[in-house]
Amino acid sequence: MAEEKITKQEIEEVKEKLKEKMKTKEEKGEEKTVEKTEVKKEAPKEERERIGILHIYTTFNNTIINLTDMAGTSIAKFSGGGSTKQSRLKANPTIAMFVAQKIAEEAKDNGFAGFYVKIRAGTGQPNPGPGAHSAIKSLTRAGFKILSIMDNTRIPRGGPKKKGGRRGRRV
Repeated sequence: MAEEKITKQEIEEVKEKLKEKMKTKEEKGEEKTVEKTEVKKEAPKEERERIGILHIYTTFNNTIINLTDMAGTSIAKFSGGGSTKQSRLKANPTIAMFVAQKIAEEAKDNGFAGFYVKIRAGTGQPNPGPGAHSAIKSLTRAGFKILSIMDNTRIPRGGPKKKGGRRGRRV
């Protein structure tokens, strides 16, 4: 088996040939690009202020805030349970304020400027839980426009028929 040994001079010669080829290609390419290129200035796009829908669900035990775009795609969702370790503080207005601050950070990152707020109370009463008001307040302090506040609390209207028949339960 006869193995050929390549000397350093041969390697240098091959490198020089490759460099010369690259130079000629670059010169040819530059001439072509100079002729074809045109200066196009793109007008800076005006960023429109995005508007989102903020769903606030408050109960006596927790506050959940969900940020969606106008199509309904969820962008950020935070709850009082994610902000505190103590279960008894999840519905606290202070914790709701911290949750709203997290939502505000996500909204600024995504370019939102205003919200339609939808509040839903899970308290069994028409009034919302303790965290709704403080959450809205902290969002306005963060510089967001609140376009409207809508109450989506579910209210029973008669409901299903009670058991017991026409004359009721007889004891």
